[in-house]
Amino acid sequence: MSLIELIAGVEAHEATLTVFNAEPAVTEELREYFADRNVRIVDDQTASGPEAFAVLARDGEFVTGVTVDELLPGRGGDEGETPAERGETPGNVGKPVLDHLDETMFTSYSREDMVAASREIEDRAWRVGDGELHAGFQTLDVLTGEADTYDLLGEKDRLDVHAYAAAEGDAPDVGTYTVHVGETAEIRETWFVAYDGGGYEDAKCALLAEERAPGEFYGFWSYDPETVDYIIDYLTERYGGSEQTDDGGATV
Repeated sequence: MSLIELIAGVEAHEATLTVFNAEPAVTEELREYFADRNVRIVDDQTASGPEAFAVLARDGEFVTGVTVDELLPGRGGDEGETPAERGETPGNVGKPVLDHLDETMFTSYSREDMVAASREIEDRAWRVGDGELHAGFQTLDVLTGEADTYDLLGEKDRLDVHAYAAAEGDAPDVGTYTVHVGETAEIRETWFVAYDGGGYEDAKCALLAEERAPGEFYGFWSYDPETVDYIIDYLTERYGGSEQTDDGGATV
């Protein structure tokens, strides 16, 4: 399965959050919070049963149930209060649902969004200081702009750093990490950063996105160890050899 096929596979497994016995405004508020996630928000009413609760399902199977108050902590404060004033912060809004989404889709990320997301994974690899970090830059021109960051990451003695790019532009002068040049559409069209955790399962994470319009990326975060392992194994087998005879690229 290619990187683009993997994105499509995650996209196809959209989760559904059904909000029962709540005001329409609650559903709209949740839609706003989950707008960049692969979660469809619907509402429903039951003849009997508790008020204002939600059920998360995927592929027709129950995942978790939660009250609206747990999803939107602080809701019901004074009219006109901001979410922050009500205690709703990015770290706790929707957390009971997000905790069950190993692969979290996002839509229309800009390059700035992608850089910020990538930095979080790079920072984790830097702090652990062990294992393998694999990152795709689309083209050598883009990689050259990130050369200083990856020179520093590559200086970590126990961190094995690999960068991937299509042969557009000049390769940076590197000595602390490995650059793989792949002449395939997926290298040009995807942006990825994957870290194997350095021996810690909980530290494994990956970001994978496809550029579907100029400067707009659609993809997912994953903290699922199997998904992270798959991405790294695929990259290693497809592009990691000393020679890339099947696509005409080469390892720099």
